Amino acid sequence: MKNLVEELQWRGLVHDIMPGTEEQLLKEMTTTYIGFDPTSDSLHIGSLVPIILLVHLEKFGHKPIALVGGATGMIGDPSGKSDERNLLDEATLNKNVAGIKAVLSRFLDFNSTATNAPILVNNYDWMKDLSFINFARDVGKRITVNYMMAKDSVKKRLSGEGDGMSFTEFTYQLIQGYDFHHLYKTHNCLLQMGGSDQWGNITTGTELVRRINGEGAKAFAMTCPLITKADGSKFGKSEGGNVWLTADKTSVYKFYQFWLNTTDVDAEKYIRIFTFLDKNTIDSLITEHHEAPHLRVLQRKLAEEVTTFVHGAAELEKAIEASNILFGNSTSQDLKKLDEATFLEVFDGVPQAEISRTAIETGINIVDVLNEKSGFLKSNGEARRALTENSISVNKEKVTEEFQLTANDLINNQFVLLQRGKKNYFVIVVK
Repeated sequence: MKNLVEELQWRGLVHDIMPGTEEQLLKEMTTTYIGFDPTSDSLHIGSLVPIILLVHLEKFGHKPIALVGGATGMIGDPSGKSDERNLLDEATLNKNVAGIKAVLSRFLDFNSTATNAPILVNNYDWMKDLSFINFARDVGKRITVNYMMAKDSVKKRLSGEGDGMSFTEFTYQLIQGYDFHHLYKTHNCLLQMGGSDQWGNITTGTELVRRINGEGAKAFAMTCPLITKADGSKFGKSEGGNVWLTADKTSVYKFYQFWLNTTDVDAEKYIRIFTFLDKNTIDSLITEHHEAPHLRVLQRKLAEEVTTFVHGAAELEKAIEASNILFGNSTSQDLKKLDEATFLEVFDGVPQAEISRTAIETGINIVDVLNEKSGFLKSNGEARRALTENSISVNKEKVTEEFQLTANDLINNQFVLLQRGKKNYFVIVVK
């Protein structure tokens, strides 16, 4: 077996690792699981790291299990939380589980017939029939309250100023631990991975596997760091909130822009974590970037690689085309390829004015459009001067004073893009 731990370490993807884990991964194909909580019907880029870990596992010949927490999602993980989460109703939970399964299926082929083919499981399937009495007797008996109280996720909540911790949340680490035991028994799963905030829950699982199955039982743990930004702000947030892995929640254009706008310091870190480029390629990119930071070689490569991984090459091309409309040489044909949502996102914050559809169907002289109908320019005189200077474009094409705006000029049958010079944009919305 190739050394997976060594690969993850140079990428900055190892935080804590239980003794013996590296040796186990070098010895044989090792079944490994990572859990995903169904707090939403999609996953955001904070979940990209565990997804990437599962892909690395498969690439290195190990067998990955993606667990969707249909049962644990009913309780809520207290790790890293200062307050108790609202419990989800069953309909919402089922919708979320289905959504997360759909996202995970884009990165892992659960229908593969390979020996180390990925597996997708839902812990609700084995927890739903487990009675409270059996759980208390068979699981609760194995772990002391003292052991559970020593976990950071518990200590922080109990010593905080909030309302403490309910019994429901207190049992979370036992239920997650039972997942590990179940997967150990049914799939010979020997390793659990997750974020560094999960170390307490994961090690409870390794302890439970040993205590239920005897001293000969092997169980291992490894966590990756929680991703942060160099300035200390939270990773994965944009001005509009979370950056999601599904285009209905975060468009491919916005997703691409998120990575493109990464700082130099973060780009050096993220290119190792979020791409599968080899070390030599990454080192060369970093060297090239240091020589000419203004070209943003690192950010462009990062944005291209992650967007392709999440949305595919065709969607990446569309995102690049949309970006070039603002920052490069584009044509009216390029503009007309944009769907409504992407058009509005590309020109988010650009001043707008409405013109009636009736008026545009009969045709409006460009001077009237620039001044009276939109207020883009302050007077007819200023409009005529700009047209004489050849500085006015309609949908990226230069126009003269004789130009008449008609319905044929509409983008998506509702927008017109006015432009003065290179950077002065204005959007006409036809209603």
